[in-house]
Amino acid sequence: MYFTSEKSEHGVLERDFTLGEITGVLWTPESPSPADTSEPAPLILMGHSGGVHKRAPNLVTNARYFVTECGYSVAAIDAPGHGDRPRNAEDTRWTEQLHAARAAGEPMDAIIAEFNLSLAARAVPEWQATLDALQALPEIGPDAPVGFCGITLGTVIGMHLAAVEPRIQAATFGSVFVFDALFEVAKRITIPLTLDIAWHDEEIDRQPSFALFDAFASQDKLLTARPGRHNQMTGSTPGFSAWFLREHLGR
Repeated sequence: MYFTSEKSEHGVLERDFTLGEITGVLWTPESPSPADTSEPAPLILMGHSGGVHKRAPNLVTNARYFVTECGYSVAAIDAPGHGDRPRNAEDTRWTEQLHAARAAGEPMDAIIAEFNLSLAARAVPEWQATLDALQALPEIGPDAPVGFCGITLGTVIGMHLAAVEPRIQAATFGSVFVFDALFEVAKRITIPLTLDIAWHDEEIDRQPSFALFDAFASQDKLLTARPGRHNQMTGSTPGFSAWFLREHLGR
């Protein structure tokens, strides 16, 4: 992991990094509180929505909230073909198909399912490598509890990661396009989690989310809903996610 830039603002140290082809950003407290040094601060991994990047405004807002209000560390990486990472020919084809279907008012479910599964297959090992590198940093360490927060594409990637990565101890998942393959993934997830639904979204049908919530094998799970569309679900998300993750990760 190589840090390529650094800035401090309002108690938050923000550093861009690269890890091979992976591009990411790490937010940490400028200095730990003396009362918090007896145990490692939790680390939150954040997954962005499709079509945006690691510095999407709502993601940055949430990250800074976790650092300043909870004393946590937060990391985000660009999904393949997003942000600072070039698209390959297949990603470009899927993106063009999505734009065309949306413009024509045609169903997008099959395209999204195929595209998101491909992205998740590539992103999971990247997140695992990133987590290895983060835990090697002295300010985080190997014993820091780890949580995951994601929305839409970030939820798909986070679900696949949580299903195979035992270091993930709790997760908050935001509104997601539900497709058949996600139900099998949900059955392998046993950690505490929340699933948040956008109640008024013409693109994401809320009904399949109820079945997905039921499919999670977790015994400790919450289903929540907010008015509006999935890209409007930013108002109270940091506080709610922080409350849930603090219950399960500490601090």
